[in-house]
Amino acid sequence: MEFQNSALIIVDVQKAFDNEKWGKRNNVNAEENISRILKKWRKMKWPVIFIQHKSDNPNSLFHPMNKGFAIKDIVRPLSGEVFITKKVNSCFIGTNLENYLRDHEIGTVVITGLTTPHCVSTTTRMSGNLGFKTYLISDATAAFGLKDQNGKYYDPETIHHVSLATLHEEFATILTTDQLINKLEE
Repeated sequence: MEFQNSALIIVDVQKAFDNEKWGKRNNVNAEENISRILKKWRKMKWPVIFIQHKSDNPNSLFHPMNKGFAIKDIVRPLSGEVFITKKVNSCFIGTNLENYLRDHEIGTVVITGLTTPHCVSTTTRMSGNLGFKTYLISDATAAFGLKDQNGKYYDPETIHHVSLATLHEEFATILTTDQLINKLEE
């Protein structure tokens, strides 16, 4: 089975990303898709790993004293599920994620979460580089619009798709939620 010894990683699905400061976002149903995958994963009794970004800056939306730090209710962890806090973009840097995966003989990871060009892509790259078979679920992650160094704006859909293109077949296999669920049911 392709997903035997696999874990679902849910990256930074936090209330901070609901703040209007981020601007327009693509994949408004990303959290619902993550929830669908999470329900399937829990039904299979496979490991789920929740990642939460924590800032030391009290003005950050991701600071523990701010409501944005909280995980969104739609994907709230259950008792006994793995919960890791990180301070940088990669879920592997400064955490026990790699050790957890290796200690539990997990060779395949499925990555979902927020946002595609930041913590999700950084984690996906590192996962692939560390030798894990990595799947990134394209409609279970999302991006916001960004400006480049010259002030040119790129819409969220463009940012999202370019981010996925830089990862596909080099660091990860890109699937949709439906494609993943169909593979799990094979």
